[in-house]
Amino acid sequence: MKYRRFGKTNLNISVFSLGLMRCCYSEKQLFETVSKAIALGINHFETARAYGKSEQYFGNFLKTSNISRQDILVTTKLTPSDCQNIDKSSIDESLNNLQTNYIDCLAIHGINTEKHYQQLLESDSYINRLLDAKKQGKIKYLGFSTHGSLDIITKTIQTGLFDFVNLHYYYFFQRNYPIIELAKKKDLGIFIISPADKGGMLYQPPQKLKDLCEPFTPLELNYRFLLDNPAITTLSLGAANPQELFTPLEVADKDYPLTDEEKRSFNNIEQNLQRTLTTQKCSQCYQCLPCPENINIPEVLRLRNLGVGLDMTDFASYRYQMFENAGHWFWGNKGDKCTDCGDCLPRCPENLSIPDLLRDTHSCFKGSQGRRLWE
Repeated sequence: MKYRRFGKTNLNISVFSLGLMRCCYSEKQLFETVSKAIALGINHFETARAYGKSEQYFGNFLKTSNISRQDILVTTKLTPSDCQNIDKSSIDESLNNLQTNYIDCLAIHGINTEKHYQQLLESDSYINRLLDAKKQGKIKYLGFSTHGSLDIITKTIQTGLFDFVNLHYYYFFQRNYPIIELAKKKDLGIFIISPADKGGMLYQPPQKLKDLCEPFTPLELNYRFLLDNPAITTLSLGAANPQELFTPLEVADKDYPLTDEEKRSFNNIEQNLQRTLTTQKCSQCYQCLPCPENINIPEVLRLRNLGVGLDMTDFASYRYQMFENAGHWFWGNKGDKCTDCGDCLPRCPENLSIPDLLRDTHSCFKGSQGRRLWE
């Protein structure tokens, strides 16, 4: 296991962190998974008030194990709505659950919208109470996770309130690269969220993607893409049991620069995308926004790129069906809400027929089966 400095916190964190959401269904399950993770070198564990009894189970583990508290780094999370009603007892509740007298890292779980950002600036903002808890030593470091736009994330970092950021950034979603650079400049710790699942359901890749990545697996290549960047401290690993730790941790000591062979595999992917999609490939410039019908056009077309170009249809369907169902966590209407207003067309540098592609994406990943544009 390799370890990296977590930005200005100066914490030395394993390059893989164990998220406890999927192993919180029984105390025995959590104990076994955490014990194995520690044996394999993981020293950072992420829980949240919203993860069932995760805090309590992990607190029981800390109390009954023979592991020194100083050797374990704990992150827990509170949503902005939780934080709006926060008081001294709220922090104490997590401390009691975790059976510890301090929380290494507390993250505001989901600064996703302009409203969430503005709440930080209010004179009586909940952030003041969190900063008080930090001064008292109950919280060592304060950060935030986000599904927001580049503008929201940038403004939030620029407040100077935070020590780290939990971020979505993967090989198949590089939109947040400017945030990686900004966080590096500001010396924030960078924790990548869900690289296996949100990064493309790479634990069950389609055959086409597997073939393009040979001799590597798609999951391995995504991890290596992330570990190639020294600004990134740690990657989330959402194991539900000890067995699910082994495959990801095969790359836990491979944090060196990408090899020529790995670069060839990435090049294979890009060449195939271009060959398959030809003039229908969206380059993710985001110039098509805003959409009058609140369609998240770039994300819809990104899913189409992956589903059509790389046969990642399970992932594309899984994510596409979240539109209109996940609020600010995954904003935007589905592609069938397009009214052919044409606002996006002159703004597209690739001259894509965006309304047709939106409807086709809807047909592919939500609607009934039928003839596709690429057929």
